[in-house]
Amino acid sequence: MAKRKILFLGETYRADAITWMNGLKEFGDFEIITWELKTPSTNFISRLLRIFEFSLAFFQIRKIIKSHQPDMVIAERTTSYGYLAALSGIKPVAIAQQGKTDLWPEKSILLPFKKIIQHYAFKKADLIHAWGPVMTISMTEAKVDMTKVLVLPKGIDLEKFENKNIENPAKITAIVTRSLQTEYRHDVILKAFKILNQKGIDFELTIVGDGKNLHILKELARKLRIESKVIFTGRIPNTKLPELLQQSNFYISMPITEGVSASLFEAMASNCYPVVTAIIGNKSWIKHRENGQLITMDDYKMLAEEILWSFKNSDHRKVAVLKNRKFVEENADYNKNMKIIAEKYHELINTTRPF
Repeated sequence: MAKRKILFLGETYRADAITWMNGLKEFGDFEIITWELKTPSTNFISRLLRIFEFSLAFFQIRKIIKSHQPDMVIAERTTSYGYLAALSGIKPVAIAQQGKTDLWPEKSILLPFKKIIQHYAFKKADLIHAWGPVMTISMTEAKVDMTKVLVLPKGIDLEKFENKNIENPAKITAIVTRSLQTEYRHDVILKAFKILNQKGIDFELTIVGDGKNLHILKELARKLRIESKVIFTGRIPNTKLPELLQQSNFYISMPITEGVSASLFEAMASNCYPVVTAIIGNKSWIKHRENGQLITMDDYKMLAEEILWSFKNSDHRKVAVLKNRKFVEENADYNKNMKIIAEKYHELINTTRPF
């Protein structure tokens, strides 16, 4: 029997997309064909060019379909690639919402238009992925047929992100693994560590990744006089990340909006104690001073206080990280979850496109 083919519409460089596609190859023996928009969305002009490219996308996708004859189409983001998947004419269609809602930014003048195309994508989809329960809230509000919704994270590789930690218990060794974009509020984290430095607390802060704010953040660390204790790794291979997590006793993440964070699961699996923003996505997994700390958005003083509290309460952290590892094993195991997703796709194909 020939391999079943899936057309993936989305940004193939993203870690979430790579995990999704690799899991389908590994556990479903699928062949993946990809298509994505080429124009980056970095400024006003590039956004206009991207809209123009989007308007021509249907014809490009139809050419790919004619050439490769995929058995199914999947797409990330209900307001862009998900809409194109719904228009493609292929059945079945699986789409994934990326955040707590894809209607973002909230004050966008395009919001009414985005609601229309999202509604169309939801209606035409045979399966809708909610990578976590936080995503179902906006789906319910949008009157989605919830029988089509699969609430399940893609999961992480628990063999790669092991439950061992070799951090130095005598000092704070914290790690940040989020992209260096403004919405992840690395500046808030740096300001919190300035307070810890002023208190004479020993620490090492590792900031992983690249982004448009790298130079700005390096300059801020210098101005705050903590540059000698902050390590900016730049972009690193994924194989290096587990090692860095296992050398850290704290995982810090301060986004202002989010759905489900694979990086949080990676930290929890690696016995890093999570200190994260008190946004609804994080609240799905973290309970304040039970298995982590929840910080008010943009409150660097609270962040400093809570890091210090949890550092001093080492017995609490030891219990919490063990609970977190068990939780990830039960709920976010890549091997289990991607097998379920791959089997669901085969079921949909067999029902919709039987041989």
